[in-house]
Amino acid sequence: MKGRETAVIYQHKREILGELENLSNKQLIDLYYGDESRVSLEPCVPYGWQFADEEVSMPSEKGGGINCFALLKRNNKCLIQTSQETITSRFVFEQLEDLSFNLPKLTVIVLDNARIHTSRIIKERIKVWQHRGLFIFYLPRYSPHLNIVETLWRKLKYEWLSPSDYQSKEHLFYQVRLALTAVGQNLFIQFSKFRHTLT
Repeated sequence: MKGRETAVIYQHKREILGELENLSNKQLIDLYYGDESRVSLEPCVPYGWQFADEEVSMPSEKGGGINCFALLKRNNKCLIQTSQETITSRFVFEQLEDLSFNLPKLTVIVLDNARIHTSRIIKERIKVWQHRGLFIFYLPRYSPHLNIVETLWRKLKYEWLSPSDYQSKEHLFYQVRLALTAVGQNLFIQFSKFRHTLT
């Protein structure tokens, strides 16, 4: 597909990510995976069933929603920011800038190649962040399966939120924040071990 990495580059980046995972396992670095997602007032219902003579409906409202930005580690430590506004490069910049001032150890943020992650404001700050101990590693293009935050969004939308949570914008916002702040406290994701090479 157009825009995909070559097999050589893909494998090389995967091997680098594997080494970063090794360093994280040895507690030599902090390794976070970052991404953003939107939860809208149109419920995520992949399937359902009803009796033949039963009417089933769910409240929904177009246009309303909450935008979420997460930095997630495999041990379920999760840094979350939410906003009703669109998440922009400036928003991502501000999260990374704030993080760069409070690093207990060398930290690597894994991001995909979305425009808001590769914009000028981000690229121009990379050297400053590196001096503070914050590094960015970009995944191979079109490789969402390598980003563990995708699992977080799937869990949030299809497991942790219930149909009743979509009854109003205010209630949805509250439930989304409640679920995300519970990650690593009361809600846990069992991540599979990273595979360094393809099988």
